[in-house]
Amino acid sequence: MIEDLRQCFLFANMAEPQFQRVVRHAITRQLKTGETLFEQGDSANRFYLLTSGQVKLFRLSPAGNEKVVSIITPGSTFGEALMFLDRPSYPVGAQALQASTLISLDALDFADMLKGSVDACFVLMADMSQRLRELLQEIDELSLHSATCRVAAYLLNHIPADTDTFKLPVAKQVLASRLSTKPETFSRIFKDLSKRGIVTIDGNEIRILDKDALRDAADLCSI
Repeated sequence: MIEDLRQCFLFANMAEPQFQRVVRHAITRQLKTGETLFEQGDSANRFYLLTSGQVKLFRLSPAGNEKVVSIITPGSTFGEALMFLDRPSYPVGAQALQASTLISLDALDFADMLKGSVDACFVLMADMSQRLRELLQEIDELSLHSATCRVAAYLLNHIPADTDTFKLPVAKQVLASRLSTKPETFSRIFKDLSKRGIVTIDGNEIRILDKDALRDAADLCSI
């Protein structure tokens, strides 16, 4: 746990007394695939660092429709911004997409500790500022670009440097929700890209045949 926490930028340069205080209130959690960590509306007394696996954050509409807000990967924290709210509750649900290990951190104690550490405050402010920039960028992309553009941009940003073949990191239905695209639209986009000779699809395995054409389809999106 100590090694995982020290590798996270929130705690990497934290003074030792403060770091030990964080460790004393930290708990390791294990989740099975499909297991819920918390539900939308639950009291937000803790925030989390994912050390292995994959977790989706999602919102449910009154009609029960799900929108994937974020896909958390190892090394990422989530839920920390809520510690500054009075009686905070999680605005999203969290569910494991794979067997996952997390470190659960006491949000209330962490917020109290920040009162005595200017450096820790600035690190957390930098984290929240970066996430705000990412959210504003996503709003721009959802407003200004087509679904095809978003899918093409996602593929471009996930092509490994040494190969043109890779596997989608999550199920297509989850990825469609993350890109604010209906599953049937998502499938039509892949079929169109395949028909145009830009990609081939075999299950979750994607092969890029024409990277220049994919860049044209992305139309300068960046997701």
